[in-house]
Amino acid sequence: MASTETIVKEDLDVELQTEQEHPENGLKGLKHWRQDMFAGFIVALVSVPLSLGIAMASGAPPIAGLFSEIIAGLVFPFLGGAYVTISGPAAGLAPVLYSSIAALGRGNMEEGYHLVLGVILIAGLVQIALTYFKAARFSYIIPRSVVHGMLAAIGLLIVGKQIPNFFGYKSGAHEFLGYLAEIPTKLGATNLSVVVTASICLALLFLLPKTRFKWIKWMPAHLAVVLTGIGLGQLLRLDHRFLVDIPSDPLKHGLIMPDFVALFSDPTLLPTIIIAVFALTIVDGTESLATIHAVDQIDPYKRKSNPHRTLFAMGISNICSAMVGGLTIIPGIIKSTTNIIAGGRTAWVNFYNAVFLILFLLVFNELIKMIPVATLAAVLIHIGYKLAGPHKWSHVSKLGWDQLLIFTTTVLVTVSSDLLVGIACGILAKVLILVFYSMKCSCKRPHGLLRSLWINSIKLFRNPIKEVLVSGDQVEITFKGSLTCFNHLVVRDTIDKHLRSSKVIRLNLCPSVGVVDHSSTTYLQMLADEAELSGLARVEVSGLERLSCCTADLSSLHYRPRPV
Repeated sequence: MASTETIVKEDLDVELQTEQEHPENGLKGLKHWRQDMFAGFIVALVSVPLSLGIAMASGAPPIAGLFSEIIAGLVFPFLGGAYVTISGPAAGLAPVLYSSIAALGRGNMEEGYHLVLGVILIAGLVQIALTYFKAARFSYIIPRSVVHGMLAAIGLLIVGKQIPNFFGYKSGAHEFLGYLAEIPTKLGATNLSVVVTASICLALLFLLPKTRFKWIKWMPAHLAVVLTGIGLGQLLRLDHRFLVDIPSDPLKHGLIMPDFVALFSDPTLLPTIIIAVFALTIVDGTESLATIHAVDQIDPYKRKSNPHRTLFAMGISNICSAMVGGLTIIPGIIKSTTNIIAGGRTAWVNFYNAVFLILFLLVFNELIKMIPVATLAAVLIHIGYKLAGPHKWSHVSKLGWDQLLIFTTTVLVTVSSDLLVGIACGILAKVLILVFYSMKCSCKRPHGLLRSLWINSIKLFRNPIKEVLVSGDQVEITFKGSLTCFNHLVVRDTIDKHLRSSKVIRLNLCPSVGVVDHSSTTYLQMLADEAELSGLARVEVSGLERLSCCTADLSSLHYRPRPV
């Protein structure tokens, strides 16, 4: 996220950065309609290719992507707990949706699409139920490297799925390794015009953001690529089968209801339904919360989103989306970044985005049908590169071998088996690494290897807080045990309880603290840097400097080495 944050900060209007007023959502936010409407128009231009491409990558009709974006825009401003976040279909869920559609339809993608709409609706109901139990907070226990590994694996899956569309041949594979294995045998069936179109569009997506011409910078790269793709498609006379296919009257022929009768009439589908709902809920929730947190970091007004409210809004949006034939809805980092650069101030940008998309469908329907599939493949491959490119691996490697191992395990297991299995294996790798460092620290160890392994494993999940002393407007919290993502909830709850009511919070790490993992170190650093700037208490951390750091990056895992 660092590169995105740098780009946004360079392009933000100085007036927005220095203005004291913090724009609010709701009726008060309507006074910013000029800025939000302009940003909504820019976001809509970016949403068209993204939504169409994500729907195709999900195995659904392209129009389903636009319906999802419109529904998100009509619902999110009234319910959402975020400010400049733009919601809609996201590439992160495309592999999960594709596998769910294929499994439910038993290979028949059209039938599976009708069935998966019911699964999306159920997932929305589950999200609403989870909101009641404040389940958004449980996302903090998932290791950061597992989340990044999940997103990188999704990026690779997206790239693999788009290889046939990039080269213009029909694929017979259904998984990542299969797409790679069939490439040598399919190269002879490639369409030169499709390859030329896709290659030029992909090159533009990498080159345009780096150009020095300001007038080009202010034109969304995705819009420039779509217009270029349409021009190349007409110039090279691409066959209609290589162009986007949407209904001529989308409001009449594009709206599709979930087929609950077929979904529940076959008992053998029940295990698939349960797995699909679970996968969609987990990935939707995890990526949604990770995205709104990332967008908060680049919000020029430094406002903080409400994760529970956002999860509730996603649940309602998913129910409404499924009822009209749309896909799963989550916040998107690309559109949110575009919104901030364009000067958007409140969640009403989502509404204006939806209004412009409806106008595009009604007025420019024929133009949309001229977009080459190869252009959308280039857009998705570019997204996949952003999620899983070498820069991601380089960043993780700088955090230490432990984070790289967790990241790599999550990626490799996911692309070769299943997303949920990949997440589980990544978490298991994290536990084993933390136990390893706990064993080698200087803290007191019980006799016996097996007993030592067991006790050090349990310690990772125990409450690490020794005592909380309140003296006026100052609070001192002392930790006696290791701080990990697995006991992060109790730490966060204790600190949050005093952030607004205190002026100073001192966090002391006792000599008995053996390990502070990457997730906890990052949280403590962010808390110390941002709490006071946000009008909360000043946070002071002591004792962390006495632990050894795995790498030169101070956010990497810290441990207390055993004295020689």
